[in-house]
Formats: sequence, structure tokens, C-alpha cells
Amino acid sequence: MLLKKTLYLWGGILLVLVIFLPGYTKLQELRERNLDLEGKIKRLATENTFLQKEIKRIENDSFYQEKIIREKMGVVRKNEVPVRIIPQDE
Repeated sequence: MLLKKTLYLWGGILLVLVIFLPGYTKLQELRERNLDLEGKIKRLATENTFLQKEIKRIENDSFYQEKIIREKMGVVRKNEVPVRIIPQDE
């Protein structure tokens, strides 16, 4: 009689594990993914804020516009001679 009850108990435990364990592991995976995505959202929000400030600065600061044009596009003023310094490998 005791053996029969013990077998039923273990059978019930095993059945509960078989039913709920896959769902629990999936829940843990989704929680980890959620944390990763929240971190990515924070990084992208920070980058977005930086880029919005950069756009405003480009739109409103003529000296900054000139700096970007000179650095990125290699534009020079009339009668200027561009000089590039190439470091020598030792």
C-alpha cells in the first residue's frame, strides 16, 4: 500500500515536471532576451540623443559646419593648400 502511494506520488511529480518544465525554461529564455533588449534600447536611446544634439549643432553652428565639411569632404578655401601629415612606421 505504501509502495503504491509512493509510486503515485513520484508519477504525479514526474507528470508535473514534464508538463511545466518546458514552459519554465522558455520563460527564463524570454526574461534573458527581455533584459538584453532593454539594454539595447537604453544604448540606442543614448545614441539617439547624441545624434539629435549633433544634428542641431550642424544646423545652427556655421563654424561646426565648416569643420565637418573640411574634415569629412576635404574642402579647402580659395588660396589654401591642404597638407596631410602621414605618420612614418618605425
